[in-house]
Amino acid sequence: MTDASCGPESVSAQRFPVVVVGAGPAGLTVGNILRAASVDCLVLETETRAFIERRPRAGVIEEQAMRGLEKRGLARNLLDRAELHTACEFRFGGERYRFPYGELTGSHHFVYPQPLLVTDLVREYADVRAGRIRFGVRDVRVHDADTGHPSVSYLCPDSGERRVVHCDFIAGCDGARGATRAALPPDRVRVARHDYGIGWLALLAEAPPSADCVLFGCHERGFAGQMPRSPQVTRYYLQCPPGDDPGNWPRERVWAELQERLGASGVPPLVEGRLIEKRVLDMHDQVVEPVTFGRLHLAGDAAHLIAPIAAKGMNLALHDAFLLGDALAARLTTGDDRGLADYAATSARRVWDYQEFSQWLSEVFHGTAAGDPFRAGTTLARLRRLFTSPAAAAAFAEQYLGTATRY
Repeated sequence: MTDASCGPESVSAQRFPVVVVGAGPAGLTVGNILRAASVDCLVLETETRAFIERRPRAGVIEEQAMRGLEKRGLARNLLDRAELHTACEFRFGGERYRFPYGELTGSHHFVYPQPLLVTDLVREYADVRAGRIRFGVRDVRVHDADTGHPSVSYLCPDSGERRVVHCDFIAGCDGARGATRAALPPDRVRVARHDYGIGWLALLAEAPPSADCVLFGCHERGFAGQMPRSPQVTRYYLQCPPGDDPGNWPRERVWAELQERLGASGVPPLVEGRLIEKRVLDMHDQVVEPVTFGRLHLAGDAAHLIAPIAAKGMNLALHDAFLLGDALAARLTTGDDRGLADYAATSARRVWDYQEFSQWLSEVFHGTAAGDPFRAGTTLARLRRLFTSPAAAAAFAEQYLGTATRY
């Protein structure tokens, strides 16, 4: 049930077992898990429903993440509509090298844009499972998280009045700049950060993908990538200086660089189209430890940021949500608190593994453009090894697909 207003008549209770802050993939998945366990919760979101259902973000979902959604009844549309990807392609030295990870492992990726997943999750939570959610709230604050009586307050967008919601637990799923991350006392947490010193120009083009898989262009002019999103829309990336102005990249320059960096012998030129999004992402990672403070538990981008180098961000958010949602449901329905006690450590193992892979893959993507002959040579050695060593190929596929037996 979506609350359309914050007036007294819309709030039948000022207390919920769980308050979830943030209606992205992590927050909505936690909310859906709780509702499936008949646990009442309230989701607070600063944006409107229409905004979160169209906000462009990630689109690659690991098979294990999809199975986690399927297990919880949250993958029906995904399974019906997503594209299956079983290979990626590296382009370097003017040649193309297809990496058929599906043949090597039997596993694959799903391509399903995040706006579609969020639309599915919010519909299931609010419209099917009758979960309470309030959109457009302002100035969210966390109170007394380190006590047995935490609460969350916010400004009602209609009345401007501050509302206070008492709870047993708070799930912080509102991103790196959200209220829940800010509620962590600086002297009680460590934020580990890594800056790559590069930028990516992120583009959405009204154009069909020019190949049936993800393309990685490792070029001396800089990295380029193609990530299919739908038959009509394609995500592209171009390496650029950090902090670059998107205005420095007119349409003609964008397509010229994409054609150059993704070009290879025997392949036709990219299909060009209108650019409908253009922004610069500065590549950096962050990990917060611990992600638990009293009754507050962080998940997704609130707990860690990972550059889009390896397409791991949304997958990490979902894996966090599975752990946290299941742990909260167990604690509130049976009193079993083992999942909550282990949540921070269990989540961190996968987070650090994915961060390490992202760092390794960054050198593969960007080493040839570093202006350092030694780095360029070792980068090309890594690339060649992927296509000559079965052991190297197997190790890459496991990390790329997230299929390790244990994290």
